[in-house]
Amino acid sequence: MEVKVYGIKNCDTMKKTFDFLEANHIPYTFMDYKKQGPTFSLLEEFGKKVDFSTLINAKGTTYKKMSEEQKQALMKKNTALQLLVENPSMIKRPILRYPDGSLVIGFDPEQIQSK
Repeated sequence: MEVKVYGIKNCDTMKKTFDFLEANHIPYTFMDYKKQGPTFSLLEEFGKKVDFSTLINAKGTTYKKMSEEQKQALMKKNTALQLLVENPSMIKRPILRYPDGSLVIGFDPEQIQSK
């Protein structure tokens, strides 16, 4: 069972995730948004499994620097997904996708181990 992990390599939460996966011998592959940006279709796929608003990192610097107009655009699925494609730092990290297609959004050791 190999998990696909999505995020940004230098993020502290991602470092905790990698450490946790390695300590628990959970095999994974990693997609770094900075090297290989997320596609609209990938985010759309995620949005079919979780509420798309769950994908938004509203606590991050990128979100906080957005205009009110951009923040309003995040309320609509298609414009939100496009903004996330253009600003991958705004995607909540990590996203773990399991072979069965299920997702874990954010670093939650209990959820990660229960899969």
